[in-house]
Amino acid sequence: MRILSGMRPTGRFHLGNYLGAAKNWVDLQSQYECFYFVADYHALTTEPDGRKAEDKVFDLTADLIAVGIDPKRSVLYLQSKVPEVAELTLLLSMVTPLSWVQRVPTFKQMAKQHPDNVNLGLFSYPILQGADILIVKGAGVPVGKDQLAHLELVREVARRFNRTYRPIFPEPRALLTETPLIKGTDGKQRMSKTVGNIVGVTDDPEVIRKQVLSMVTDIKRPRRTDPGHPRLCNVCGFYKYFFDDWQHYWDLCRRAQIGCYDKKKLLAERMIELFRPFREVRAELTPDAVNSILDEGSARAQDVARQTLREARAAVGLPPYLDR
Repeated sequence: MRILSGMRPTGRFHLGNYLGAAKNWVDLQSQYECFYFVADYHALTTEPDGRKAEDKVFDLTADLIAVGIDPKRSVLYLQSKVPEVAELTLLLSMVTPLSWVQRVPTFKQMAKQHPDNVNLGLFSYPILQGADILIVKGAGVPVGKDQLAHLELVREVARRFNRTYRPIFPEPRALLTETPLIKGTDGKQRMSKTVGNIVGVTDDPEVIRKQVLSMVTDIKRPRRTDPGHPRLCNVCGFYKYFFDDWQHYWDLCRRAQIGCYDKKKLLAERMIELFRPFREVRAELTPDAVNSILDEGSARAQDVARQTLREARAAVGLPPYLDR
């Protein structure tokens, strides 16, 4: 089965990106035909100057390779180097009722974050998201439960297109990930580069250490000698991902045998050590090497996309200019 997923190049790779998406992407490579892309078209919805994304495209691509996305096993490509996705977005928009897009909840959230640039692209990005999936005929999409409404819209659009013209697209199904919401260093909001509450993955040890030590811990524990509340502590939550014996540390916390600062120090050092191989791979990647990987992957993705667009144009009744 072919699967598809992408990530916006909005800054350095962080723990939420890794635990919430990329770690699962790496595992899926052994089971499926994987298409992964850097979503620079999507980035234009909030930053209209594409030149500002050049360094971020390199950073994100290098980070994905460093954590285990293998260009030999997966198709890793740049979204804008497959322009067929833009034309498919247009074709899909012609069969998508306005009310379907209006019910997607993320638009209101994004509009609040970017009140000075509430553009049509931001509103209609679910259709571009659908074109990303359908242009390569992705049959599966790794998502969390919070993304199910988006994927259901894509399924509805695919059904509508197939019914209006002729069957072209599969209805992609969700490959649900079990990773819960990854909160940031503030302990309140989802980890996000926009909010600035991130912990890096391929950053230098000093940066990771500083970020982890800044994390909000157990607000109901006023003193080191008071028993802690691990279930309420964001730092303790991360122990589940990085310590096999995490329950031992939770018990120490409950008995006031370990303090919040000590927990953060242990977590930071464990993360630094576990991510060391990622940093080593990342350090060897040059812009030329990354661009070469993206060029090759984009060419492979475009071959698939062109065939899909030929079929879609023929179904709609448009001239087959791509065959010339």
